Amino acid sequence: MFGIRNGVANHGGAAADLASAGAKRGFFSQIATGSLPSTLMRAGYHTASISSFPLRHGAWWWTAGFMETMNLMRGFGAERADQVLPGALDWLDRRGSDDSWFLHVHLWDPHTPYNTPEEYGNPFESEPAPAWHTEDVRARNWLLPGPHSAQEPWGFKPDEWGPPPPRHPWNLSNSHEVKQMFDGYDVGIRYADDAVGRLLAKLDDLGVLDDTAILISSDHGEAFGELGVYADHMAADEATAHIPAVLAWPGVPASVQNGLAYHLDIAATITDLAGARVPSHWDGVSLRSDIESGANSAGREHLILSQGAWTCQRGVRTGDHLYLRTLHDGYHAAWDPEMLFDVAADPHEQTNLMSSHAPIAAAAAARNILDQWTTEQMQRSFAPRDPMQTILDEGGPFHIRGHLPEYLTRLRATDRAEWASKIETTLR
Repeated sequence: MFGIRNGVANHGGAAADLASAGAKRGFFSQIATGSLPSTLMRAGYHTASISSFPLRHGAWWWTAGFMETMNLMRGFGAERADQVLPGALDWLDRRGSDDSWFLHVHLWDPHTPYNTPEEYGNPFESEPAPAWHTEDVRARNWLLPGPHSAQEPWGFKPDEWGPPPPRHPWNLSNSHEVKQMFDGYDVGIRYADDAVGRLLAKLDDLGVLDDTAILISSDHGEAFGELGVYADHMAADEATAHIPAVLAWPGVPASVQNGLAYHLDIAATITDLAGARVPSHWDGVSLRSDIESGANSAGREHLILSQGAWTCQRGVRTGDHLYLRTLHDGYHAAWDPEMLFDVAADPHEQTNLMSSHAPIAAAAAARNILDQWTTEQMQRSFAPRDPMQTILDEGGPFHIRGHLPEYLTRLRATDRAEWASKIETTLR
């Protein structure tokens, strides 16, 4: 379900918990019995999850439908793949040869801070940084405000989490540090990919690889200069919301689906392919017919994107454009209340088109889409009010609360006093 319907839109505060269904709640919670693992469990699958997510986010609802939930890393996040793999391989040794199981394995490595073991090396050391991120881009971003900016890629200050690991620099004061940060993320992805390879090798050793459906996806992407943000997920934008989805299903031919789709659509698709019924209250739509036919799906006409943990922002993604409406900029004071990007020609969101006349029609259409979607979702929502409004009423996104006084001082001490003044003016 969309967060606007189930109430979860933040990492803390009231909007970090599921909304109550109130008097409509039956003996069993619809959200609990209608979760992805619950749906598969009722279809006869043995369901298990190896993840620190329930502890990290206090998300008790994550466990609904999992017959086994394991936090084998004794941590609340930041665990490496080599700490996760032993439990996953052990589970496959015990159950991998059985029929009808569903195993979720969470690999944290492509996530701030990038702490892949030093002995792993850097497979990307000889490769240049992405060509789009020029010195002009770095210099322009260096002057911008906001947590996870070029001067504070750790949060609100360079040493917020203590001494930096070698793959995550203090700040991005030069092109070498930019390359170091890009490599830190890429190495984390490669390290996780290697872990996936070991899981596939185990399935092969057990003789079940060709009979096993495999989905590789992500909870979010990372910005690396988009909107002035580095090494985190601040916005409802392309860098954050465009996530990988690689699905291998026995007997289904290979194809590439280029259309717009929600991650919720992937959940509906694997449920459908697994022979289970897609619950009627889900927001996802199965792509099974397109996948099985090998058709390049036209997908959805548009997607609605949302962010509530670092900023309060919603967006509309169409074929070529991304429209963003900012309700709280999380102290990224350079952001305009409305922004429009041609993500086909400008995927890294370097040019806001709202100042030109050409995109007026596109922006107007996106506004209407977003307003209509919000009204429709609230009519179907478990929450009595929009959780985004709850976040605003509580003082803003969870991760920025309590940081403002110290950060205003830092902005003034780092030649960004004009942004400090703008933030103060906006908050009056």
